[in-house]
Amino acid sequence: MKIININELKPTDNSKGPLFFGGSVTTQHILEEDHKGSKIRGIMVNFEPGARNKLHMHTSGQILIITQGKGIVATKDKEYIVTSGMIAYFPAGEEHWHGATKDSDFSRLSILGDPYKFKNPKDEDKQ
Repeated sequence: MKIININELKPTDNSKGPLFFGGSVTTQHILEEDHKGSKIRGIMVNFEPGARNKLHMHTSGQILIITQGKGIVATKDKEYIVTSGMIAYFPAGEEHWHGATKDSDFSRLSILGDPYKFKNPKDEDKQ
């Protein structure tokens, strides 16, 4: 068993990273554990109002547990408003993005399986 206090994990500023834009974004890497030859990862991502990530996909499924504020989770075709207590699931390979609305901060816990790899759909066009 592991007990993790997220309040003791120092946030890392990722606002200028290749995935994020529109405002301040911090991440807290909570967990990365091997489990029967696979890994599971937990990452808290905190967005200030208007901040979001770019359209992307993962090689594993992604579960988002909304913990604070009001955000948007979206595919290429549809956007949904989400609030604390809601859960979003994106299957492997589904193009999506998520971030804060313009009037609220937004935090969500991301749980990812293995193999995990971030993919920008535009990069695949170049191959």
